[in-house]
Amino acid sequence: MSDAGAALPRTVVLVGLMGAGKSCVGRKLAARLGVIFVDADAEIEKAAGRSVSDIFTAYGEPAFRDLERKVMARLMAGEPCILAAGGGAFMDEGTRALVRDGAVSVWLRADLDLLVKRTAGRDHRPLLKTGDPREILQRLIDQRYPVYAQADLVVDSADLPPEVTVEAVAQALAGYFAAQAAPSLLQHKG
Repeated sequence: MSDAGAALPRTVVLVGLMGAGKSCVGRKLAARLGVIFVDADAEIEKAAGRSVSDIFTAYGEPAFRDLERKVMARLMAGEPCILAAGGGAFMDEGTRALVRDGAVSVWLRADLDLLVKRTAGRDHRPLLKTGDPREILQRLIDQRYPVYAQADLVVDSADLPPEVTVEAVAQALAGYFAAQAAPSLLQHKG
């Protein structure tokens, strides 16, 4: 899988908290596989003509999640790509089912210290402006990690160069797609 995008049979959806590396790893993984990288939030903003924050403020979370699900469905219906989902996307049951049926989900799992380090000093994280970032991230870990664990694959995002995580994701995907393509070796013959 390391050279041909044509070897990517389905869209790969990266899930995880802010700071886990979805965008950074996603861009590098897409380049490695020869497919496009798409950021779901950027596509939602393009479709709506306004920022994610504005959509939340004007219409509320249910309307945003509905738009998010529609945009992700459209993206998954196209050519296989690497799709970075917003942190809350996989929490929505309908979006999770859509991803389960139409893509391969990869949870980029990161520990609290790494998330705090990667999100520190960044202004584009409105959620982290509402209190102590460490406490907010811990609360999100407690709420979201049990749901993220439903992803098809789990890859740990470590405090190492992003290429290390890219390699780990590529290897996990190669194993996953090989297992999907091969007849089950566990079937009993007789």
